Amino acid sequence: MSKPTVHVHEFTDRLTLADKLAHKVEAQLKKGIAVRGHAVIAVSGGTTPKVFFAVLARAKVDWSKVTVTLVDERWVPESSERSNAALVRYLMLKQNAEAATFLPLYNGAKDPDAGSAELAKAIRALPTPFDVVVLGMGPDGHTASFFPGGNHLAQALDLKGKEPVISMTAKGADEPRITLTLPRILDTEALFLHFEGEDKRKVFDEARAGGDYPIAAVLSQSNTPVDVYWSP
Repeated sequence: MSKPTVHVHEFTDRLTLADKLAHKVEAQLKKGIAVRGHAVIAVSGGTTPKVFFAVLARAKVDWSKVTVTLVDERWVPESSERSNAALVRYLMLKQNAEAATFLPLYNGAKDPDAGSAELAKAIRALPTPFDVVVLGMGPDGHTASFFPGGNHLAQALDLKGKEPVISMTAKGADEPRITLTLPRILDTEALFLHFEGEDKRKVFDEARAGGDYPIAAVLSQSNTPVDVYWSP
């Protein structure tokens, strides 16, 4: 098996990181539009990408030809402060990016399992490969909703799996979740991993060295290069 390609880009501060990552994503979206007439980007929620979202919203892209979706979502409505969709709408789908089409992952079903079939159909309808996927990483080494001890973690990480989305519950996840599976995440022209802080860098280094963290599944695969953007 060939070794994965992981490029680590280090920045002294988080604003510079956000600016550089946004420009890289902008270029990738423009490339997708030029080649295929459209582009698809999947982003992660949480607190880390807030500045990145604000910068990306100003990118000079033909956003009317871009579809934005999420890597994962807490099973809560957009009225909840825990909603990743609400975060994206409030910070990213503004200014220039307001013209983008948005595909949220919460669809109002009673739980992620009940809503997964409809979501799978919607994700399958998107053009493949995606143009950009931006992952985050938690201090426990989770990415997307691949949580340690997650009830469907093995299925989510199965590189031979056929489902594009799967539900996830885990002790560290609070709410039930819906997440893109690893094969769906890796089917992209560009894969970025964005995280910040010395504590997460330690987890990343341990995972890259073979530590038992969910993020290691992304770093050890050989299908898709990973560009890591990090600052203290």
